[in-house]
Amino acid sequence: MKTTKIRIKKGDTVKVLTGEDKGQTGRVLKVDTETSRAIVEGINLISKHTKPNAAHPQGGIIKQEAPVHVSNLMLVDAKGVASKVVIKKDEKSGKSIRVSKKSGEVIK
Repeated sequence: MKTTKIRIKKGDTVKVLTGEDKGQTGRVLKVDTETSRAIVEGINLISKHTKPNAAHPQGGIIKQEAPVHVSNLMLVDAKGVASKVVIKKDEKSGKSIRVSKKSGEVIK
């Protein structure tokens, strides 16, 4: 199975481009590289029916985030501008860094 390079990491702020939650922003909680999907805080909420357990003694219906494909997400830089991401080599250390294409700002 061929995997694509995912330029979104855990902890990044992203903007949703399509779907029910279009235009909303949230923080990435988890990224699955095999399926190219990410779980974003407060985005793509589903209702899950659960039996009573230690975590939820009452059981019932719980709202939780479902994965979103990374092609439907765009990274937001520190200025709050959503833009594409370019990976460049740092001149000093030689490491790969992520740079916002619109603002030219380094994404940490």
